[in-house]
Amino acid sequence: MYTMEIKYEGGNIILTDVPDFDLRHIFDCGQAFRFDRESDGSYFGAAFGHALKISQNGRDVMLHSTTEQEFNEIWYKFFDLDRDYGKIKSSLAHDDVMRQATEYGYGIRILKQELWETIISFIISASNNIPRIKGIIERLCANFGNEISYMGKTCFSFPTPERLAALTGSELSVIRAGFRDKYILDAARKIAGGEMSLDYIRSLPTPEAKAELMKINGVGNKVSDCILLFGLNRADSFPVDVWIRRIMEHCYFGREASIKEVSELACEKFGELGGFAQQYLFFWARDNKIGT
Repeated sequence: MYTMEIKYEGGNIILTDVPDFDLRHIFDCGQAFRFDRESDGSYFGAAFGHALKISQNGRDVMLHSTTEQEFNEIWYKFFDLDRDYGKIKSSLAHDDVMRQATEYGYGIRILKQELWETIISFIISASNNIPRIKGIIERLCANFGNEISYMGKTCFSFPTPERLAALTGSELSVIRAGFRDKYILDAARKIAGGEMSLDYIRSLPTPEAKAELMKINGVGNKVSDCILLFGLNRADSFPVDVWIRRIMEHCYFGREASIKEVSELACEKFGELGGFAQQYLFFWARDNKIGT
């Protein structure tokens, strides 16, 4: 039963008795790159042009220095707080593998991120590791985003398509993204110039949205699936990278399998909950070195 209560006290939002919610699970499962763990166990980052410090004590969660309006307009949706994850986990736990995965990553929630930021973040993620992805995105925001002052700290908003479209390759090279620079510029120019529309992509069914995203240079099968899942909240998307492929081979096939085979099995087993299944599997298997 969903029993969360929302209170506004002393300039903070306090959520009491939040089910299926754990900050490490949420921010360390590979879906977002702009929140980092602080020395006190809280997480600090930015989304939708706003900064946030968020901490947790058991099933109670505090969003620090946040207005009610900001919580209602941004963070309630961002953390997907109106979704019953207990029901999702129950639906997925139909075999021993998924039972273990959902129990281990019990606090995962799929964040509802801004589409444009997700496009660029996962272009940057291609053939990359998480620390380097975070570094590139941090430099991108610091150089081309707007300054945000919050709780005595300074961070930066994610730069708009128009801001990036105006750059030369030489100017963008300061973020040290290597070959990805040209893909970032291609995406920015197509969207800022009107060749592509984020609103139009949002309006499309998943297969058509995927095809439209793949018109951006550097957006292939896996990157487009990540954008669909994390930027469009299309839970029927099951991104398959080398890691997920190995997990599925180890847990379900008992042999090497093609990406097509993995995707087909995921569709058959998980259906419209494929994106949730992917996150539980990834977090559980990576933490426990399963399939390596």
